This record gives sequence, structure tokens and C-alpha cells, in this order.
Amino acid sequence: MAIKIGEVISVRGISVTLRVFEESNRETLFFKGDKYKGLSIREYISIQRGFTDIICTVEGEYLDEMKIESKDKTNNYVRKVDVKPIGYIQEGIFYEGVKFLPMIKDPAYLLVEDSVSKIFNRDGESDFVVGEMLKEGIPVSLPWKKLFNTHIGIFGNTGSGKSNTLAKLYTTLFHLKKDSIVGKSKFVIIDFNGEYCGQQIVTSEFKKIIELNTLARNENNDKFPLVDSEFWNIETMSILFQATLNTQRPFLNRVITGREKYLSNPESLINYTKSIFRRAFSSAAPKPECLDLLRKIASLVDADPLLEALKDIEWFNGTKFKGPGPTYYEADGTSYERTLRTKVDQIDIDSIDHFDELILRINIQLASDLLNGFVQFDHIQPLLKRMDSSLTSLKKVIEVTSSGNELNSLTVISLRKCNREVKKVLPLLIAKHFYELHKLEVTNPPDKTMHLIIDEAHNILSQQSSGESESWKDYRLDLFEEIIKEGRKFGMFLTLSSQRPADISPTIMSQIHNFFIHRLVNDKDLFLLDNTISTLDNISKKMIPNLSQGSCVVTGTSFTLPMLLQVDLLDKVFQPDSEDVDLEELWGA
Repeated sequence: MAIKIGEVISVRGISVTLRVFEESNRETLFFKGDKYKGLSIREYISIQRGFTDIICTVEGEYLDEMKIESKDKTNNYVRKVDVKPIGYIQEGIFYEGVKFLPMIKDPAYLLVEDSVSKIFNRDGESDFVVGEMLKEGIPVSLPWKKLFNTHIGIFGNTGSGKSNTLAKLYTTLFHLKKDSIVGKSKFVIIDFNGEYCGQQIVTSEFKKIIELNTLARNENNDKFPLVDSEFWNIETMSILFQATLNTQRPFLNRVITGREKYLSNPESLINYTKSIFRRAFSSAAPKPECLDLLRKIASLVDADPLLEALKDIEWFNGTKFKGPGPTYYEADGTSYERTLRTKVDQIDIDSIDHFDELILRINIQLASDLLNGFVQFDHIQPLLKRMDSSLTSLKKVIEVTSSGNELNSLTVISLRKCNREVKKVLPLLIAKHFYELHKLEVTNPPDKTMHLIIDEAHNILSQQSSGESESWKDYRLDLFEEIIKEGRKFGMFLTLSSQRPADISPTIMSQIHNFFIHRLVNDKDLFLLDNTISTLDNISKKMIPNLSQGSCVVTGTSFTLPMLLQVDLLDKVFQPDSEDVDLEELWGA
């Protein structure tokens, strides 16, 4: 028999009011060897209706204005509590939802702690424990089967404990299921701040770390591998160089399709290179912009005599090219044959990497399109400038190979030592790479899964970025929105961690299934959560700005009810490298 605390005095829809006894609000009670939590806000109680226990949560408490006059002429107030049914227990099993409602005079009882545990520990799972309920102090096992085949969002202000929560979730997963994961699932962390490059989550045997670095001059740094067919791809090129949709992207497409057309002929590139010089200096309608393009081409192929000869050529009188002395380059080609032909014929492309080949082909294609009147130079020039500024950094972090990318069970890609431009572009390329690769490899239904974990996700999923064009921002968000909307059917899942959920695209936020919400105080963040998460109750919403470090509201499609969870702190060696600076130790106070 449990401890009776009162009885039902009002039922209006699913709003139930109890009259409770005065002694029921003690913090802890013991009865016949069982431990009970006293009545308080967010506490769980049972209302007995026949042989069914209706489980309710306490939402409010007040004193009735009506007074009861006792024999000794003192006034006593009636203590009342508002509760809301959330489910019921039959034959020892908790079922979510309102199926039964109490009636007036039905008795209310405190729940023993074992019964509270049944509400949250479902499906017979008891091993996936990452923390305990904040108020009750009861360890709770999360439904990992339903959690990791969904998109997960972990949000909270800096210092609120979200990095520890992310690490704890996946540390526990690998600790319990490591042998089952190997060969069947891949996990990739895009790590902006280098927080997971140590012993976090799993041992080095199952972990691969790629530390990208654009700051060092050493060419032997880690690089992200791309297959050559993926590098020479219009989508990849558009991502790397932020090509505009209507002009620059079609231009890049002509470069790529032209390469594919003559790929079987090893002499095609050198012949193509030589032909553009003849056309430029023998054209009936020459273009002054071609001169700088040809100088760039000569520099790329190390044709020093040709480069010296080009330095003496200039655009004359707005109609033609003029060389030294009386040399004028006319459409008959005689001046070209006499002064430049032999130097052009000496061009020899022995070995050229994919990046230099790309620059070479783009300059040749642009010169050809200008001579044919296909493009305006001013439309393509911004693309050339972006490529010149980007390729120096991209060469340090991307490697074009003929073989695929070998992944371990967990791959951490650290961007801590990368410049801002690479941090903006490369995560998009990485996400596209794994998404497309996984779609090609997976069967229907999926026989393997890919889990992409993005720490500090607001860096690449923000709608507020002002440092890029609208078309590029739309393209960037469209890709991630496709992954989060369509990825689940292919067995690809996202885990997003961020300090500013309001900065993330609403479309992406609306597709997240499960949330771990730490302390958030910004009104925009709270408003977004209020309008995005349908499973979040009013009391939990109000507690979010005041949560202590490490505590979070857990809610979503995989959970029966929202709950307040205190996530266990990992041992220091396994914690993400995001702890605060200890000034007392630093300054030797």
C-alpha cells in the first residue's frame, strides 16, 4: 500500500484538481521500506481508478480562498494541487497518453521511486545511462535504439555543458556497442575547435583523426582525400569556389565537360594549350583580356621564353595586339608564326597537379569563350579572383587521389587550425562527400548507417551570415536541408551542437527529432524552441534559462515525456578540450 496524499475534487477535461493533506509536502518519506519523494512541482503521483493507476504530473499549487471555520474559531485554508494526466500503469507497465481520467473522490498516492523509474526506462533497456533525473536523482537509461536513428540537436550557451553531453552520448554508445558498430556504421565529427582530437569517445584503435591546417607551410600535413572524379565535378567546384548559378557555374561546367571529352587522349591538354595562343594572336576580333590570361597560362606551364616574349606585347589602339618594333598581330597569322610559334611549340606539360590543371583549363576556357563571344569577362573575373585566393589554402587541406577515403569507425576532422574561408567551405564539401558516397553504397532498406556530427553547427548552418552572396547561402543551406530531410531514408543522421539555435535554418531545426537543451537565455533562441518543439511542456520551457551546468531538458520523438537530466561529467582525460581557463592556477594566485 502506498502513501495516500489526498483525493480528486475537480475534473475539467484533462485538468484535475486534488485536495491534499498538509504533511504530503515533505521532501522525502519512507513507508514500509520504500522511499518516496514528497509532493512538489514536476513531481509524479498516481490517482487510483479501479485497478488502473493514472499517472499525473504536478503543475501548480494554491490555497483555496474558501475558509473552513473550526471549533476553536481559527481559519483554515484548503490546500489544492493542479495535476495533468500523462499516462497510466497496467500490470506494472507504463503507457503514455490519456486513456483514463479520474473521477471525484478517487484517491491520490505518492509514487515509489521504482515506479517513477518505469516511466522513463522503457523497452527493457537499463544499460544506456548518461545521467540521472535532476530532481529525483534516479539514473535513467535512454532508448538508444530510437535515439541514434534520428537527427539530434544539442543546444546551450557556452559553459552550459553541451560539449560534455555530446561526448557522453557517443562515449557511452561506443563503450556499450563498439563491437556491433564496427563494419556497420561510420561516425564523422566536424570539429571546429579541435575538442575531440585526444582520447575522447573511443580508443585510437577505432578512431582516425584528420587535423587540417592552413596556417603551417609544411606540405606533409593531414589532408582530406577526394577521388579525382569527385574533384572534377560541377557540384564540388561550385562549393569550393562559390560559383554563381547563372554565369559562373555554366562556365565551370564547360571546363569539366571539355576535360571529360578528351580525357582518353594524353596529348589533348598540351594541344589545347598551344591552340589558344594561335587563336588569340590570329583572331579577326581579338580581346584585350586574353593577353593577361595567356601570360598566366605561360607562367603555369613554366614556358619562360614565351613569358618573356609576352611581356613585350601590348594592346594597340583598341583594335589589335602590338609587339616590339613594327610587329602587329593580324588575322592572317603571319606575325604569330614569325615571332611566337616556335616558343609556343616548346611548351611541355610534364607533370601538373589537379589544382594547377584546373587553373590552366579555366584560363584557356575563358580565353576561348571571350574569342567566341560566349561570356563577358567581368562576369567570370570574380570567380578567378576567388580561385586565386582560395587555392593556396585548399591545396593544404585537400588531396585529390585515385582511391577512396578509408574511414575508421570514428573519424574526427579538426578545423581548428584552418582559416575562416576554409572553415566555411570545407564542411559543406565534407557533408556532400559523405552523403553522396553513402547513398551510392547503401541498399534499401539501409544495411549500414552514416552519422555526421557537427560541433558548433551555427558556423555553417546560419541564415544570418553577411559575408557571402545570397545565392551561395541558399546553395549551402539547400544541401544540408536535403541531408536532414532525405538522409534518414538512406540511413544518414545528423547530430548538431550549437550555442545559437536561432541562427540555424528553421527548416533544419524543424527536422530535428530529439533535443538535449542546456541553459539558453537569449529570447530568440527560446522563441525558436517554443515554436519548433511540440513535445516541450510549459514548465520545462520556463526552466531552460535557469538550468545549472550539466543539466538539460531532454525531449523528442524517442522519449515518452520531457525530462530534466543531469548528465554525468566524464573523467577529465575523456572530456572535450573545452574547459574554462583556471585563472587561479594560471596566475599562481
